[in-house]
Amino acid sequence: MSSSNSNLPPRSQSGSKQNKQPPKKKKKKSGFKTFLKLVLIVIILAVLAVGGYAGYLYYKAEHGILNTGNNNPVPPEKSAKVKPVTMLLLGTDYRPQTGTHLTDVIMVTAFNPDTQSVTVVSLPRDTKIELKGYKSNKANAYYPIFLSEEKKTGKKAEDEMKTMLSKYMDIPIDYVTVINFQAFRDAVDALGGVDVNVDMNMCYKDTADGTDINLKKGQQTLNGNDALDYVRYRKSNCHPKTQASDDFDRNRRQNEVLHAMIDKMQTFKGVTSLGGVLDAMNKNMQTDIENEQMKNMIATYWKINKENVKFMPVTGTWKSPYVYVDNAELDKAKQALKDEIAGKGQPAATDGAAQANP
Repeated sequence: MSSSNSNLPPRSQSGSKQNKQPPKKKKKKSGFKTFLKLVLIVIILAVLAVGGYAGYLYYKAEHGILNTGNNNPVPPEKSAKVKPVTMLLLGTDYRPQTGTHLTDVIMVTAFNPDTQSVTVVSLPRDTKIELKGYKSNKANAYYPIFLSEEKKTGKKAEDEMKTMLSKYMDIPIDYVTVINFQAFRDAVDALGGVDVNVDMNMCYKDTADGTDINLKKGQQTLNGNDALDYVRYRKSNCHPKTQASDDFDRNRRQNEVLHAMIDKMQTFKGVTSLGGVLDAMNKNMQTDIENEQMKNMIATYWKINKENVKFMPVTGTWKSPYVYVDNAELDKAKQALKDEIAGKGQPAATDGAAQANP
């Protein structure tokens, strides 16, 4: 799906003046936030705890080591053990060098405990959002704008994103998780790298933030920095130039690397690396999921089969400065999420995907 079109979406600067603030700091370590991270790293929430280390995760949860900072109780009828759960996943481009918070990754997910399946819809970052009550803008520009308005409105940017994407996707979204670039790097490094077949040569340099992408085509093991370069790559400014790619290529690569991470987690190396993964990235994620619900999700999805995780990237047409999504694809994605919530998604796989409690 690679494109040779040189007229690619420029890197959005929307909200750049607003997002110089440092990342929010959490009062407590949250290993669970790293756990979630592997589900877009982070959809791995549904598949991370395979085999023997589910008990380890549950032990950490029971003893307060996996602490999301949200101690609110979860009513029995809203437990992830019995109720489908939806989550918005945002991957920001925040780095200390730039201070920006544009959401380069936007995913809406639905988990169903009865079918033991997950549907993941990803939207292009440059999607033009036209929604009643909101000024028309690129999808990735809203989070930094909401961040800049927090003190004035008293509304958390994460909650504003959850409300807006709930309206856009026409489903209620229960939780929101925000991760940044460093989270991705740390997750991959903690696993000892991921095995990826790089689809083409990639070269791009940016002295402003230290970006130095230089990847060669072929099967290889990528460390955290190279894996991030692989999923971020858009265009080349090197000599000779390498082939450019677009938002749809990036979404495809994100899914490819996610699957590679799932595969790695299901190896002996992945099992023995879990402690390092949990401890590596606490400062790089925010989530509003309750501690109790976290334990419910571990208990419910620890044996889910990766074949039951369905990815649906929405594509569209690039017309500067926006991506105009294909309405038929968007409607299909919305319906897939609704079907997942209603229990009409793909059935549970037979090879160990049945629900079990540690």
